[in-house]
This record gives sequence, C-alpha cells and structure tokens, in this order.
Amino acid sequence: MALTQIHTEKAFEEAIESHLLEKCGYIKGNPADFNRELALDTKTIFAFLQESQHEAWKKSVSIHGSNTESKLLQRLTRELDNRGTLDVLRNGFIDYGVRYKMAYFKPASGLNPEAERLYRLNRLTITRQLKYSQKSERSVDMLLGLNGLPVATVELKNRFTGQDVSDAKEQFIEDRDPKELLFQFKKRALVHFAVDPDEVYMTTKLEGSRTKYLPFNLGYNRGAGNPPNPDGYKTSYLWEYIWEKDSWMDILGRFLHLQVEEYKFDGKTFKQESLLFPRYHQLDVVRKLEDDARKNGAGKNYLIEHSAGSGKSNSIAWLAYRLSSLHDKDDKRVFDSVIVVTDRLVLDQQLQNTIYQFEHKQGVVQRIDKDSNQLAAALSSGTNIIITTLQKFPFVLEKIGQLPARNYAVIVDEAHSSQSGEASRKLKEVLTIGNLEDAARKDRERIYTESDAEDEIRKSMLSRGQHKNLSFFAFTATPKPKTLEVFGVKDAITDKPIPFHLYSMRQAIEEGFIMDVLKNYTTYKTFFKLSKQIEDDPKINKKKASRAIARFISLHPHNLAQKTEIIIEHFRQVTIKKIGGKAKAMVVTASRPHVVRYKQEFDRYLKEKGYTEIKTLVAFSAFKDESGIIHTESEINGFGEKELPDKFNTTEYQLLLVADKYQTGFDQPLLHTMYVDKKLSGVKAVQTLSRLNRIYPGKEDTFILDFVNDTQEILDSFQPYYEQTTLIETTDPNQLYDLKSKLEATQIFWQSEIDAFCNIFFKKSGSQTSKDPAQLNAYIDPAVDRYKAIGKEEVQEDFKHTLTVFLRLYSFLSQIMPFQDAELEKFYSYGRLLLNKLPKKVMSEKLKLNDEVALEYYRLQKISEGSIILEKGGESGLKPTTEAGTKKDKEEFAILSEIIKVFNERFGKPLTDADKLFFDQIEEELVADETLSKQAKINTIDNFKYGFQDVFINKLIDRMEQNKEIFIKIMDDNVVAEVVKDYMLKKVYKRLNPAFSTY
Repeated sequence: MALTQIHTEKAFEEAIESHLLEKCGYIKGNPADFNRELALDTKTIFAFLQESQHEAWKKSVSIHGSNTESKLLQRLTRELDNRGTLDVLRNGFIDYGVRYKMAYFKPASGLNPEAERLYRLNRLTITRQLKYSQKSERSVDMLLGLNGLPVATVELKNRFTGQDVSDAKEQFIEDRDPKELLFQFKKRALVHFAVDPDEVYMTTKLEGSRTKYLPFNLGYNRGAGNPPNPDGYKTSYLWEYIWEKDSWMDILGRFLHLQVEEYKFDGKTFKQESLLFPRYHQLDVVRKLEDDARKNGAGKNYLIEHSAGSGKSNSIAWLAYRLSSLHDKDDKRVFDSVIVVTDRLVLDQQLQNTIYQFEHKQGVVQRIDKDSNQLAAALSSGTNIIITTLQKFPFVLEKIGQLPARNYAVIVDEAHSSQSGEASRKLKEVLTIGNLEDAARKDRERIYTESDAEDEIRKSMLSRGQHKNLSFFAFTATPKPKTLEVFGVKDAITDKPIPFHLYSMRQAIEEGFIMDVLKNYTTYKTFFKLSKQIEDDPKINKKKASRAIARFISLHPHNLAQKTEIIIEHFRQVTIKKIGGKAKAMVVTASRPHVVRYKQEFDRYLKEKGYTEIKTLVAFSAFKDESGIIHTESEINGFGEKELPDKFNTTEYQLLLVADKYQTGFDQPLLHTMYVDKKLSGVKAVQTLSRLNRIYPGKEDTFILDFVNDTQEILDSFQPYYEQTTLIETTDPNQLYDLKSKLEATQIFWQSEIDAFCNIFFKKSGSQTSKDPAQLNAYIDPAVDRYKAIGKEEVQEDFKHTLTVFLRLYSFLSQIMPFQDAELEKFYSYGRLLLNKLPKKVMSEKLKLNDEVALEYYRLQKISEGSIILEKGGESGLKPTTEAGTKKDKEEFAILSEIIKVFNERFGKPLTDADKLFFDQIEEELVADETLSKQAKINTIDNFKYGFQDVFINKLIDRMEQNKEIFIKIMDDNVVAEVVKDYMLKKVYKRLNPAFSTY
C-alpha cells in the first residue's frame, strides 16, 4: 500500500499538511465550512470574533439580536469587496459603530502583554481539496486561511507522477477562472502558489494567459532553483519557514503591499493596482539585516550586492520601515532615525505609501528637499525616516557625529545615485587635444580616476572614522574591491571580504528578471570573419544578400566614417526589426569629441542614403575644443538635457550616441543593441553593457558589437558579478545547413507542414483569426506524433538536442547578418514551437501559445521589410486565401485614416504596426468583456458609450506596459483620446451588435 501511495500528489499534500498542523500552529480546516457564495470560512470567522473580541460581539448582539451573524457577515463581505482582504486584515471593519479586528499582528516589542495575548488568538487554517465554485465541483489543492479569510491558494504537483511546477502554473492559468470570487484580485486570496518538490512559483493576480508567475526559490550555486535537501523536499522551506505562524503573519502584516498608480483621463482618475509579495531574496535580506541589527545594535556596516532586476526599491522600502521600528532584546529602540540616501524621487512616494498601509500613519517619512538646516532639524528631532540625496551625505555624517546620544541607520541606494561622478564635475571643461586618440586617452584617464557615488560615500565615511552610533546599509549591483574591503564581511572559509547578502546577476538572468547581455556578444573581428564567410557562401546569399554586406569585407574600423556605415546598416537590417519594430540602440564612444564627430558622420550618412526613419540623439557633458568652441548636448539635440530620457523613449529617435553619460543608471527597456567603440574594463564594463539587460514584452534577445575590446577582457570584468557566461567568439554559418540536414534525415517533420505552418504564422497584422492558434497546433502535431513513435529515447534526445543547437545558432547568426534564405527562416519559426511541444522525458507539455504579446511581436519583427518570402503552391494543399474576414468597410477605413491623420498632425508620424497591434489587442479584450457584450445587445450606441468609456480606459491601463508611448499620447492629448475612443467604440459596438449596420 505504502509503495503505491508514497510517490503520489496526495502524499506530498499530506506531508505539508502534517507539518503545518503539528509544528506551525495551524488548525485543520473543514471544506464543508467554506461558504462558496462568499468565499469565506464563516465558522472560523465567528469563532475568532467571539473569542478575541467578546465585548464587541455583545454590543453587536444588542443591536442585531438573532441576526448578528448574518448582519456582520454582510458588512464584512461588503468591506472585503470594497477594500480588499489585505486592508481588512490590517485595519478591521466597523459595523454600527462597533469596531472589529480581523487579525492581530505581533507587536514590535514585548512591552504590551495584552497585544501578545491577542496575537496568540489568531487562527491559521489549512484546508485541503477545497471546492470553491458555485458553478462546478472544481477544487483547489490547498487553501491557507487567517481567521476565516482566505489568504493563499496552493496547487501541488509531484514529479514522481510526471507533473511538475509548470503544470501547476498552467492549471492556475487555464483551469482557474479569475472571475471566481476566491481568485478575484485582492478581494479574497492574496497570493497563489504553484509548488512541486523542487521549485516554487507565486503570483498575486490571476488573469488567464496574461498571468505573471515569479519564482520563489532559494537560489542554488548563485543561480536559480533550490539546493539539495538531505532531509527531504527541496521546497520544504516553504511550509517549514515561510508559512510558519510568526513568519506568515509577519509577511501578511509587514511585507505585502498594494501599489497604486494613478492616471487622469477626461477629468476622471483611473487606477492601476498591483499587489507586491516579496520574492525570496527580498524577504531573506530584510529579515537577516533586521536580525543582525537587533543583535549587534548600531555601529556596523552592511554591503548588499543585489543585481539589477532584484527589486532594490522595494527591498529598501521594507528595510527602512522595519529598521525604524526595530527593538532589541531589552525592548529598546535600536535606531532613532533611518536615513535613506537616494536620488530617486519615486522612492519617496513609495516609502510614504508603503508605511501608510502598514500603520495608517502619516508624516513618518520626510524628504529633505530644501537645505542643510531642514536636514539638521529632522535629525535632531528624531524623524522616523529621512530621505536625502548623495550631495548632502557628508553633512549627514558630520551632524550624526554631533549627536552621539542618538543612533542612526543609513541606507544607500547606489543604483541611480550619480552619472559616474557627473554631479561633482564642472559643466564646462577645457580640453587641449591634437586628435581623437588623444581625446580618448584623456577621457579614459579622467573617468577611471574620477570618483563616483560609491567612492564618495566610502571616502566620506573613512575620513570621519567609524561612528559607533551609525549603521550603514549599502545596496549595489557592482561593488568595487575597495568597497568590499571596507564594508564586506570576512568569509569563514577563504577569510576574504564578501557581501553580507548576495543576489547574483546569474540568478536574476536565470529567473527571468533581466536579460543575458553577453549571450550575443561579438567583437568586430568575429563580425568581420562571419560576414566574409556568409558572403563567400553561395548557399546563403547568392544574389539575395544585401549589397551592404559585401562592403563589410573591405571595411576596417580605423575611422568613424567606416564604423558609421557598419553601425547604421546593421541597425537597419537587423536591430530595427526587433521588439516589434520598436528596438533602440546605444553607441558608446571613446570621448566627448568622439560623440560630436560621430553625430556629424551619422547625420551625413543618413542624409546621403535618405534613411529618414532613423534619428539620433547625443548625451555628453559640455566641453570646449581646441578651437575654443563650446559643445553642449542641448545645443545639438535641440532641447534640454533633462528631456532626453523622455524624448528617446518616443518612436522619433532610435539611436543614442553617448560619451560616458547614460552608461550607468539609465533604464530604457527598448535598448536592444549596443555598438562599443571605447575601451571598457572592470565595473565600468559591467555597468555599461548592462544598459541592455532590462526586459520588455517581445524582447527576446540583445546584441553587442564591440570594435575595441576582446572577449577575454569583458569576461574578466563580468566574472565577479556574473558567475557564468555564454560569450560566443566565432562559429561557422555552414553549420546551419549541416544541422538542418541531420534533422531532415529523421523524417520527423515534412516540408509541406512547415510551409502550411508559416502561411498561418506569418500572416500580416490584422488578418489573423481566432482559429490560427489551433491551426498552428494542427501543423505541428504530426511531427510530435512521429517523434513519439520513434520509441528510442536516445534518438529522441539527439533530435531534440540538435534542434536546440540549430535554433540557438540561427538566432545568433541572424543578429550578425540579415539572412535572406527564406527556408532557414521558415524552419527556425516552425522549429521554435515544435521544440516547445515535444514531450518531456516523462510526459508531454502543451504548446505554450499563451503569451500573445510575445507571439505577435515575433511575427512583426520577422516579416518586416520582406525578409520572409513565402513560396506559392507546394505540397501543403491549403485552401486558397480569400478576402473573407479581412475586408474593412468604407467607414472603418475612414475612421482609421482619421486616426492616422491625427497622429501625423500631432506627432509628425503615423501609427506603426506595433501601435496598430496594440489597438487590435485592446479591441479583442473589449469584445471579450461580458458586461460590454450584454450592454451592446440592449442599448443604442449612444447609450452604450457611457458604459464603454471606463472599461476602455481600464483595458488601456492594463496593457500600458506593452506600448507606453501610445498610452501616454492618448492620456495626454484629448484630441487623440477622443478620436481613438470613438474609433474603438464603433468597432466594438458593431462586433457585439451586428444587427446595427449603421450608426
């Protein structure tokens, strides 16, 4: 019996439940007590209220009599629907003047015995196989509740049965209706866990195919995943530590945070809400810092090395709040004030909002935005949390030294603190240069001897000596050796200084929070070699290749004119098609005179070629050349320096030429390619190349073309922060044909199936139908069946490995050269989805076609400029393409042309394919909205528009991350907004109510 049960999902479920009941203070919940209509455990609610708040209950009975339970339940339900579970848990509810708490959180100190007693009255429940729906008998594996309110749902999978965490995520996405009350955002369950014995993922918002799951793993060998557990499951930390009573109550009370962003439109305010649940490393670093500070008191330094993509802003906000209320073992406050040093204005409001949710107190956070007197007053008065800038940091240290009776925690946010010392640099600097090489040398010497924010802070602290009343918490992605020496802790094994806490670049990449910028890193030597090989290979080119490719052979990068041609032609042929046609690039130059020369060459070449679709910007600090002419960024660009990030974010500009500026602390997710014409090493190399690492919908890769550095230099620079690299130095393009021939020999796929697949996959935007995903499956399934029929595991694995190598190699080479071989491109597109659908070793995995944005962006970037030439006829036997379903009536054409006209008039350019795709996706969501569907059928269009507007704006806000530029244009321009809204109103109404052919 045991042998047949021990490997099952049920056994896994029982093991978790047993631990929570026996060691974590949970109560076993009864599924029968769960009210499906209200999505609440009503029995537990009333038991908690009567035991913990007996006097309040008696008052309610005197008011409501025998209806007390139903009246309180009615009031509680209304508050949950209006305010959400998190707010009700923290702040309770009021009924007829009687105030009730729905949870008691652990007090910060032991000075209040009554608070400790009430805390022990909380009822944590675990309910298994809970049926949650009024419509069906579907159940969720586990529900974690607090005092009768649902706080977490859990889906479990056991790998012994052939399923894993991806199946649990898929179950939430495909089988759990977000409209069910239990799963509605913030109204009931706050977080949803997908768990198997090896990994954990979580999300706070279920929204079908757009659900975003985040890893909640410990990390292993400085990468993703979890370490082996000799005592049991790799994921046992989840129920043994995270869900343990004190830990779980702490997360619910002092970590979970509702983030609200507001947008104004047509006189109304619309909100976008997201619920922040800490990722594991965020929870871990805050708790470890808090515990160490409680134990050791003030006077200690901490270095936190957290990669880009780690969520430093939230980690800092949580840490600041907890340190401000931290008490030691004797219940004495550890810090009188917490000082946050940052140049990010957004962190100010974020801290205010976060702490208000935890305590409902205002004035806890004060931003120093005036002078040193304001800062001195805040320090002297003991303001809980003070936010100041890097420039005022020396004064902070000086003032703290004068207040020895007070203890302070200083948190430094390094990420956006400075542009490599630019804050302390004179705006105008005289350079005496004879040539560009001299300028590059001087600029390099200046940069590598100049102090940046990290250096300034370290020097300020060392010059004033160690303060026994000051603890220093420094967050950085790239600590310098000297910073490690001063602030690091000694490693027990090597005796070398290491960070107090680490979240590595490798882990951030493997967990999908940033991109691996070294994956497609190419030196000019390699670029030249590959270009020559491809040019000499008649299979690939043979009259189809771009003429520009041939010129690469004769070019050597000795002057800017030649490099300019290489950069612009590569950008036009490759980069501009990425990210749905929205990709941008950065050119890193050797000096400020270089950036001016590059700008002149770029403008000359673009004009000569008539490339009006490309525009450039420059970023550099002002300087005076040897002729006495002062060159400034704003003069060349035609607008102020502060406007540059916003201007570059528009579709008007694609290339940014920089000289040191914007090589650190610049977040532009659309940056895809970097052209490097400057010696880089150490931290500067990591910071510069990492400008490309931000993720964005449809951004599948990045590319670096380096004219100056070699791969070993870059590898040596990244290794201390990176852990693992995938630099590609050279390869042979002919391998593609060898690999494809090997795959064809298996006869697993047929060319006719590839042709039929591509006829669907490469349809132009706007002509796709709802049947297309099913058709894609239909053309891939025969190959999957043949793969399964092979029966020999080693043959199957060899095929899968060979296909993987082909896809990776093609992806890399297509960054180097714009392939003109349609057959390769078609096979690449088909092969990517075939690989996704091939069975795992144990069981098959469904084709992942849920990410409609990535799929649509992929289509756009691959068909642009005719790089795919589909052949007519062939063996596919497809029905001839008709105009059915693709024609637009005259009025619709007129409306669309009006939008294009408005965009031309307002912004000087029409809608792009990416913009039109954005509207198509909004339209589909509006048509799928059940409320709008009902309203359209029973109302005229004049009445329908009143309910339509709010839904339209909310859908727009939901999708703003996919096209922020178009979103901002609509929000900021009433004329554009009205035209777009009217266009969408008529399209949606006509689709929902076909009976009305005219308006």
